[in-house]
Amino acid sequence: MPIFLDNRKNDLQTLRDALTRQDFGTVQNLGHRLKGDGGGYGFDAITEIGAMMEQAAKQQDGSMIEEHIVRLKDFLRRVSVVYR
Repeated sequence: MPIFLDNRKNDLQTLRDALTRQDFGTVQNLGHRLKGDGGGYGFDAITEIGAMMEQAAKQQDGSMIEEHIVRLKDFLRRVSVVYR
């Protein structure tokens, strides 16, 4: 689980770099992956953010993509893994 979350933190930089280059294809692919992987790990918020990011990339809406990057960053900052 921590590896999954660490990888999502790495995705933040990839997303920002792609957005800077206006590489909407990369943003769309990462959004699609987040959408698929989030629910599998029990993170519905990541799934939701990924779906919205994918859609924003399809529309080439840079400001909306930036909002979703911020939402993902905030979520990852707040989430913690508790082992029972």
